[in-house]
Amino acid sequence: MMERIKVPAEGLTLRAIREITARTQAGDTAIHERTQTVLEAVRTGGDAAVRKFTARFDGVELADFRVSAAEMEAARVQAGANFISILEEACNNIRAYHERQAETTWFEECRPGVHLGTKFTPIQRVGVYVPGGTAAYPSTVLMDTIPAQVAGVPSLAVFTPPDRDGSVNPYILAAASVAGVKEIYKIGGAQGIAAAAYGTETVEPVFKIVGPGNAYVAMAKRLVFGLVGIDMIAGPSEVGILADDSANPVWIAADMLAQAEHDRRAALFLVTPSEQLAEAVEGEVRRQVKELKRSNIAEAAVNDYGKIFITEDKEQAVEIMNRIAPEHLEILFEEPASYIPAIVNAGAIFMGPYTPEPLGDYFAGPNHTLPTMGTAAFSSPLGVYDFVKRSSLLQYDQQAFTAVAEKVAVFADVEGLEAHGLAMRRRLDG
Repeated sequence: MMERIKVPAEGLTLRAIREITARTQAGDTAIHERTQTVLEAVRTGGDAAVRKFTARFDGVELADFRVSAAEMEAARVQAGANFISILEEACNNIRAYHERQAETTWFEECRPGVHLGTKFTPIQRVGVYVPGGTAAYPSTVLMDTIPAQVAGVPSLAVFTPPDRDGSVNPYILAAASVAGVKEIYKIGGAQGIAAAAYGTETVEPVFKIVGPGNAYVAMAKRLVFGLVGIDMIAGPSEVGILADDSANPVWIAADMLAQAEHDRRAALFLVTPSEQLAEAVEGEVRRQVKELKRSNIAEAAVNDYGKIFITEDKEQAVEIMNRIAPEHLEILFEEPASYIPAIVNAGAIFMGPYTPEPLGDYFAGPNHTLPTMGTAAFSSPLGVYDFVKRSSLLQYDQQAFTAVAEKVAVFADVEGLEAHGLAMRRRLDG
């Protein structure tokens, strides 16, 4: 079921790893063209275009896009007190973690007569996309709105697809209620991204859009980037597991399938020096996948994107995993924390047998919006820092200016920018 790769003693190059682990991202020509059509229609047609696409793609005609306070309250009742309690605890954990990421403005004398600093300003309005349809994710509401709130974003709007009866998944609304988000629109797909980016008669446009979605949502985010900011182009989920003979193959298989059930293009990577463990894990995956309600999705992911790398030793296993740069990384070696200094590419790192990836999805506190498809090599989890802008602060007094003015003017001369030099020299001339 899973492709097995025996890693040679000299290892595998980054290029070879990329070929082995390749998956397509939101770049299909047909998807691009259809998405562009939707974006342009909403940009020029506003609410009327959104209604048209909502009827076509979601099968429902809506008079109002905005979720009402009564719908929010009904959703809390429908979700039930027990789930509301779980949401509240998760919310507290997520908020406490992200509060440690907050940065404060600084401005100080760095050299005699020279004050420098950085001003941190929250983005003034952010749109959060929350998937609906076949799977609804209240966890995304918490993970994508709470860091924005911690950052001080004053205006947050959630966009999510409606069901065919015109309602929104009650668990999504319950999560929004617990998080304190009140502006929610029943607009999904590319038209939701368009409404957020361009605005309509009903929707005030935003400055940044965050949150995962299907290929059309990902493509829409890619196409509106530049007019607005985005968090990332998220691909299908993935998990990488470093394990040796001390690890439990039953648990490893369960953790791999936890990702496989997300999407047919989810990727599963086991990297181990133990052929015996590899054999046991593969047998467990084969057995456990048949027990899942979403077995057809999970089995497709396992067959197409499940990879087992057999390495010479643990050090080579870490090297291979760093080149994969997984979204989620589980370290199931003994003394897992001792390997952290050697890990340079991973979105989130889960250490030890009692820290499975679903803890991070829902409850522990760190963000579950993570870089996928190797992008953990150059990007980071969603955080408070994604919802603030930085402005440089500079102030020279006259003496500090005079000391460096001619040097700056010479620099301008070298670059052929006469007016730059004159802006300095005219001050020296008094």
